[in-house]
Amino acid sequence: MIPSSVVLAGSRDGTDPVAVHAGVSDKALIAFGEETMLERVIMALRAAGIGHVSVAANSPAVLAEAERHGAMPFPAAAGPSASTANALEELGAPLIVTTGDHALLNSEWIRDFVARVPDGADVAVLLARREAIEVAAPGSRRTYLRFADGDWSGCNLFLLATPRAIDAVRLWQAVERDRKQPWRIVRRLGVRLLLRYLTRRLTLVEAITALGQRAGVSATVVECADGLAAVDVDKPSDLNFVRAFLGRADDGTARLDDVNA
Repeated sequence: MIPSSVVLAGSRDGTDPVAVHAGVSDKALIAFGEETMLERVIMALRAAGIGHVSVAANSPAVLAEAERHGAMPFPAAAGPSASTANALEELGAPLIVTTGDHALLNSEWIRDFVARVPDGADVAVLLARREAIEVAAPGSRRTYLRFADGDWSGCNLFLLATPRAIDAVRLWQAVERDRKQPWRIVRRLGVRLLLRYLTRRLTLVEAITALGQRAGVSATVVECADGLAAVDVDKPSDLNFVRAFLGRADDGTARLDDVNA
C-alpha cells in the first residue's frame, strides 16, 4: 500500500475556461451526476488502497470540498512543481501525485502502476500510447510526445518512490521557472538530448532515463494499456467527452465511438 498521495488542484491565474464553460467557480467542483470531479479523484485513490489523501489548492471552495470528503487540505504553492515539492517534504515518500482534473481516474490503473514500478526506481511516470488512446477514447484530443518508438501522452499519475525524488521535482521546478526562456531549458536538459527528440531518434525510455540522470535519480516509465488514463479535463471539449463517456458507462456502453470532442 502507498501510504500517501497529493492531488494537485490549484487554480490557474485568471479565469479557467473549463470552469466558466461548466458554470462553476473552480474546475475541480464540476459535477458529474452527484459527484464533483475532485470527489471522483479522491475516491479512486482511496479505492486503490492509499491511506492518506491530501489536496493542494488555493481556492477556499476546493479546500472545503477536499475536507468534506476526508482529504487533508493543503495550500497550493505558485505552481504544480512547488506544490509537489511541499507535499513531498510534508508527507514523505512514497507519494502518489495526480491532478484534480483526472475525472476518469481508476483505482485499477493506480494499483497496476504501483505494482509495475521496478525496485530501485526513485521516480516513475505513467504514460499511454497514441494507439491505445485512440481505441479507448476516439475523438478525444490529446497532446502527444513523439519518440522513436511511437507517440505517447501522459496520464497525470506519478510515483515519488524515495526521498531522492525531490531532486527530480527540483529539476521540474527549474524548467517551470525557465518556461519563458527556452534557451535555459535547452541548457538544463542538454542540446544533444533535445536534438535527438526533435529528429525522432530518441525513445521514451531513453528520454526518461536521461532526464533522471540529469536530476541525479533513477527514473522509469510505466505504460498504461488503457488509453482512457490519458484523458483529463484541460479544455471544454475534454469536459464534453468525459460527460458523454460517463453517460455511456452508466447505460452499459463504456467505450465511445461517436463522440466528437
